[in-house]
Amino acid sequence: MIIHLTSAARTRMQNFLAANPQAAGVRFGVRKTGCSGYAYVVEIADRLAADDQVIEQDGIKLVVDDKSLPLVDGTEIDFARQGLNAAFVFRNPNSAGECGCGESFTVEGQG
Repeated sequence: MIIHLTSAARTRMQNFLAANPQAAGVRFGVRKTGCSGYAYVVEIADRLAADDQVIEQDGIKLVVDDKSLPLVDGTEIDFARQGLNAAFVFRNPNSAGECGCGESFTVEGQG
């Protein structure tokens, strides 16, 4: 599995983890939602589950569950600021389309 973090995303995740030193890592995955099918989840992983995979990249432990894995494999995670807004940005080669609001995505053959 390959997930690439840009330096901006890595810095943001390091800040999350510094504020939560007991965390197992940063959970990255998807959940069913929205008008296109899936939404990304980026949050502190308080603990590891039996179906979690852990990928360490530049000191960041990314925790990805088995169900999300095929949907996010190959994704580049960036962190961008635009005006007063700041958010993670995902470049996912598995995404076949996004909804108009940009909050959810679909993959070929699913959704």
